[in-house]
This record gives sequence, C-alpha cells and structure tokens, in this order.
Amino acid sequence: MKGIILAGGTGSRLFPVTFATCKQLLPIYDKPMIYFPLAVLMQAYIREILIICLPKDIPRFQDLLADGSHLGLNITYAAQPEANGIAESFIIAENFIGSDPVALVLGDNLFYGHNIEEILAPCQKHTDGAIVFGYHVQDPERYGVVAFDEKRNVTNIVEKPLKAPSSYAVTGLYFYDANVVDIAKQLKPSPRGELEITDVNKVYLAQNKLKVILLEKGFAWLDSGTHAALSQASTYVQTIQERQGIQIACVEEIAYKQGFIDHSKLQALAGLHASSAYGAYLQSIATPCNPVLN
Repeated sequence: MKGIILAGGTGSRLFPVTFATCKQLLPIYDKPMIYFPLAVLMQAYIREILIICLPKDIPRFQDLLADGSHLGLNITYAAQPEANGIAESFIIAENFIGSDPVALVLGDNLFYGHNIEEILAPCQKHTDGAIVFGYHVQDPERYGVVAFDEKRNVTNIVEKPLKAPSSYAVTGLYFYDANVVDIAKQLKPSPRGELEITDVNKVYLAQNKLKVILLEKGFAWLDSGTHAALSQASTYVQTIQERQGIQIACVEEIAYKQGFIDHSKLQALAGLHASSAYGAYLQSIATPCNPVLN
C-alpha cells in the first residue's frame, strides 16, 4: 500500500504566521506538524509515501525529511499549485499510486490512541473498497457527517450539513483501492470549486464498498488548522508526553519498532538530536531493555 500526505494550501487561517513558512512545518509542541500524519502512515506499515504540497514548499519538506531513507522510508514529493480539493490528490498521484491501494492523511491531522496500531495495521491489507473513520464531535456541521439507519448501517455522508444526521464526523484519514484514481477523475467540482473527498466516499458507498470504523471514546483526533486548534493540540501532546514519559509521533521510534531501521541506525539518529530532550528520549529507547519499548 502507498501513502499520501496532503500538505497543500496556504494556511490562511493561520495568518500571519504562515506568511513565512508552511503550515505543516509549524510545531505541535515539540515536533513539526507533519510528523503526526507521517507517524500514522508508518503505524499502518506504509513505507512508500508521497507528500503533496505547494511548489515552493517542496524544498522545505526535503530539508526536514529528505527522501525518508534514514527512517527506512521512500518519500517523494509532488506539487499541488492550487487548493482544488482533497480528491485532486489522487489525480496528482496517479503515477505514484499505479495499481496499488492507497492511504491518504491530511497534513494537519493528529491521531492518537493506545490501540492505534491495532486499528491501522489491518487497513494496510485492504485492497477492495474504502475505509474511513468516524469520530464523535460536538460540532458535526463543520465536517462531512455519517448518517446511519436504525441498524447502524451507513446510509449517507453529508458534507457540512445545516442539520447533522449524527454526531460522527469523517476524519482526515482514508484508505482506498486503486480505483480511487478513476473515481476522482470523474468528479465534478462542488459549488466551492473543489473536488470533494465526500463525493469519493459517496461513490464507494453507492457500490456497497465503504466501511466506516468508529473510533472509540478516549481516542484523540485533532486538526490544527487554526490558532486555537494548534494551541490545543500542542497542550494535548505536552500533557500526554509529560505524564506518561513517552513521545507522540516520534518517527524514529516508530521506524525502529516497525522494523524499518535497526538498532545502530536508531542510535545514530539519537546522536543527531543529542542536545535536545527529544534526542535524550531517543537515546533512552535505544538503551537495551528500556521499559518504554517493553
């Protein structure tokens, strides 16, 4: 399975801080924002990853992540000059996807839960249809919302409804078979001029090939596209890390645990961050019999 991180857009809701830098390179507490969606793909055992962003931001991401080989990944880049909708990602990525299934995660989304790998690992093997995730929110009218019948079967997905049919929003993480490229090509722009991911999901729903996994209470899904949301996400990450002595979205640790890199490589990466608390954490997990990894 291939993976896509959509890190496009101007980050206008975060002006003026995004005048000088890309939104997905802003920090969520102690890490660049893009580490969090990257961690999700890695936890799904996805190693071939395409980052889609503005043309001017490609060198910025390359400075941070290069080709991903230090993490046992293969990271490439593609440009989305204008924000023409999430579903345009699949058209841009057509050659990258080829005949493989693909996962797409939005570059400003954070997912965290104790069983996240148990949820994501089976999705990596999904080759027919689509999988999306529903999350209970207080303000569903801001999102694509899942509608259910009395037997909890999915009947519709409604984009930003005036009256929400449920409290379950569709998150910014999606798994599709290779047919998603052809589906995206056949979409018509919405009234706001974009190719909508909700319309992709509706096609799969009409084919009875859409699976919605509801994320349980205690699981965290945050987006960080506004100043308030970015601050809340940072506070959440800081609180969890300081109380539990762990790191959320520590991509080096994930690469090691998933078998993408070996112990010597982990130690070398820890050395690159030696003067920071992040480096001290990496050095601690590189120590044999460390309880964090056991």
